[in-house]
Amino acid sequence: MAFYKEKYDAIVVGGALSGMAAALTLANKGKSVLVLERHNLPGGLTTSFVRGGLEMEATLHEMMSIGPEDAPLKIRTFLEEMGIKVDWLRVPEAYRIYVPKESIDITLHAGWTGSIKDNVFVPGEFNMAKEIDAKYPGTFSEVNRLMNLCAEVYNSVNVLSIHPMSKPAMLLKHGNFVKTAGYSTSEVMDTFKLPQEVKDILKAYWIYVGSPFSELPFTIYAVLMGDYFIGGSYVAKEFSHELSLRMQERLEELGVQYEYCQDVDKILVKDGHVYGVRTKRGDEIHADYVACSAYPNTCYGKMIEPLSEVPAGAYKFTNAKKQGVSVVSVVLTLDKAPKELNIHDYSVFASDGDMDLDRLWKQAHTLGPYDYTTTICLNYANPGCTPKGQTSLSITFLPLSDAFETIKADEYFEVKRKLARSLIETVSKHLGVNLFDHILEVEVEMPQSVAHYTSDYLGGIYGFQHSMDDHIVARLQMSEEENYIKGLSFCGAHAISGDGMSPCITNGRKAAKILLDEMSEEGK
Repeated sequence: MAFYKEKYDAIVVGGALSGMAAALTLANKGKSVLVLERHNLPGGLTTSFVRGGLEMEATLHEMMSIGPEDAPLKIRTFLEEMGIKVDWLRVPEAYRIYVPKESIDITLHAGWTGSIKDNVFVPGEFNMAKEIDAKYPGTFSEVNRLMNLCAEVYNSVNVLSIHPMSKPAMLLKHGNFVKTAGYSTSEVMDTFKLPQEVKDILKAYWIYVGSPFSELPFTIYAVLMGDYFIGGSYVAKEFSHELSLRMQERLEELGVQYEYCQDVDKILVKDGHVYGVRTKRGDEIHADYVACSAYPNTCYGKMIEPLSEVPAGAYKFTNAKKQGVSVVSVVLTLDKAPKELNIHDYSVFASDGDMDLDRLWKQAHTLGPYDYTTTICLNYANPGCTPKGQTSLSITFLPLSDAFETIKADEYFEVKRKLARSLIETVSKHLGVNLFDHILEVEVEMPQSVAHYTSDYLGGIYGFQHSMDDHIVARLQMSEEENYIKGLSFCGAHAISGDGMSPCITNGRKAAKILLDEMSEEGK
């Protein structure tokens, strides 16, 4: 009996969040779909691991675009429409930012009195604007105005990513989106009359975007701030692996064939159109449409067969893009409850220096030490994440991978231990507690960890950098023109949105839509 069908409507290369979102979208339209995943677990980086009998969250700090049950945002809505139920837990605060050198220590919370209904934006008052004003009197109006601008742009991006429109219509209906699209975050923020300390407070999420504000498109910043401060953020009660399992289970219920330990070696192309794939074990499987999770660098560089089918424009497109950030993260299980270790917050951004992002960006190109870190104490969102009396704590910095390429094999563990020790020492100093005395389990994630586990290009977790000459606005406008091989679309962090797990799901849906549109055009 044949293991694979003679032909599928579509094949999805990679069963991480983006690939599964693409497969769900295709299957929901009645298409026969095959997902080929190189690992023995679904979800890619959206996973957990067990050390010493303890389950530890591998990656998910918090997830955007979920929203409460009575006011769901786009990712919760999509999952529920697909029949996927995840037990989401609300993160208690947006973040605490602690910068002793600038006397900054403030905790901000999500929440907003405005509304977005049927794509109509109604401004309101943000809780965080009131919290900043309480510490820096007289700033409420400008902070609130900035946040309402972010919320409006966030809404526009959500609308335009699904409903393309002409430039005159865009200007008429989404004027502030158009007016700010060509400016960096620094340029827009500088038009608001705010003291430097407040601007630095508003930079806290910088570590998650991987670009200095002078190069970061305001559109990206606006989407991030609008999403987090309107609907708050969430984690899955059973860790991020719950989300992966629920999506995979639903795929099988919809009739999708999901196969593990199947590494795709080649994507087969003839006369400019996909006609199937070949796995590393030699299976040739046919389909006229493929959604690929591998980076374009990998796909165009070595997966297309024959390589002569790759147009010159595809190489130019790929080589023009800048690699985004990777990760150094120390994941700890500690032997005391959070408050006994002087840990009182879920999410803390802290800098031993100042918030000069250009300076911090230079550090991101090195092997450390790193001034700016984010710590996550999962217990405050998910009290059941550890046995009672223990703490789950992660310490993270997101560097560029270029410095890590120079590490030789016999240096790797020394560099890894040095970075981990430095991060633990830094947080121990902030807490006034020696965390080394309380470690039950520790795991250290590096760019090499990501590259080894997922084969993501250079250990990237957020795809390509969003910069002023390559960001979401341009990517949305060019998405169809960048479809260099018919029947091939890209999903994953490196696609249109980037920056996190929710955008990966959005990218998967977009990849599926591109294929569905092609199927319609070709009468299939």
